[in-house]
Amino acid sequence: MSYKQTVIRNVDNISGEIPEKSVLKEMGLWIKQGKTVALPTETVYGLGASAVCTEAVRAIFKAKNRPPDNPLIAHIADRAQLDALGVTWTENMEKLMDTFWPGPLTLIFPLTKETPLSSLVTAGLPTVAVRIPEHEVARALLTYAGVPVAAPSANRSGSPSPTTAEHVYNDLSGKIDAVIDGGACGYGVESTVVDCTTEICWILRPGGVTKEQLERVLGPGTVRYSHSASSEESPAAPGMKYRHYSPATPLYLMEGPEEMWQNRLRAYQQEGKKVAVLAVEENKPAWKQADAFFSLGSRRAPEETAAKLYAVLRELDTIDADAAFCEVFAKEGIGAALMNRLEKAASSEA
Repeated sequence: MSYKQTVIRNVDNISGEIPEKSVLKEMGLWIKQGKTVALPTETVYGLGASAVCTEAVRAIFKAKNRPPDNPLIAHIADRAQLDALGVTWTENMEKLMDTFWPGPLTLIFPLTKETPLSSLVTAGLPTVAVRIPEHEVARALLTYAGVPVAAPSANRSGSPSPTTAEHVYNDLSGKIDAVIDGGACGYGVESTVVDCTTEICWILRPGGVTKEQLERVLGPGTVRYSHSASSEESPAAPGMKYRHYSPATPLYLMEGPEEMWQNRLRAYQQEGKKVAVLAVEENKPAWKQADAFFSLGSRRAPEETAAKLYAVLRELDTIDADAAFCEVFAKEGIGAALMNRLEKAASSEA
């Protein structure tokens, strides 16, 4: 099918009756039949396929060129589907589900009995990552599919995640069966992945739910950030081991004095190189000499920065730049997720 035939538009503003219900039903049937369908969520666009069909899950890995030891998140429509997955959970997990589901929180569940999930979803681990998305189009599709849906970000592995249907099409055209256009994603960064199977709640990947929000539910000092997986380990969750989110343009994080980066910019330009700068709007006057400036929104609205980060990284690759310098952010609130993505996207020292 062509792009226009497979992209369903203007279904993000939903109240009551879902527009294009017949099309969403058809896409749900496609997933149940083993096809790959990119879908909008509140975080980023996901590449969905039946999590109980190994061939369908294998098609995700092939389309994305994703490493086989990188586990996937199983998306479900409601908590009633948890029992069928063969998982168990703790009291703390119950509290987090009550508070943040549906929403941008993924929980790591121990597998305690036979599960219908493909082993490709879990990467052979004794656990599975699960979430219920908040986006109503995604939840409607999951309901129509009637099966848990594996849905990593709908992009080439390593590149910036997609926050619009056009991003998906640009990356995966000809490699997947359909794209559902639900408009731009609201959060713009992936879900927070949390392991609460022990007394301490470990954040494996920061995201749309912050450490501060988790501690308001579980108590002060109960939540910590986990380390990334080493080259020898299988990651327990997506985003822990491999370089992610990277534009083709070399990206350097402006850690240290601004004067140092101003000097580096001038040195690059004296060599005939073009440099783009990514920074908050308030800092735009300081970078007039840059060959291009990309606004990351206002310093007063970090959620805006998160929502547009991936789109800016993709736009960066549409211009003729030899390097890009990017502002850094405090690792608190949504800033922790921002810096996690930027650190994984960044090149080595400039």
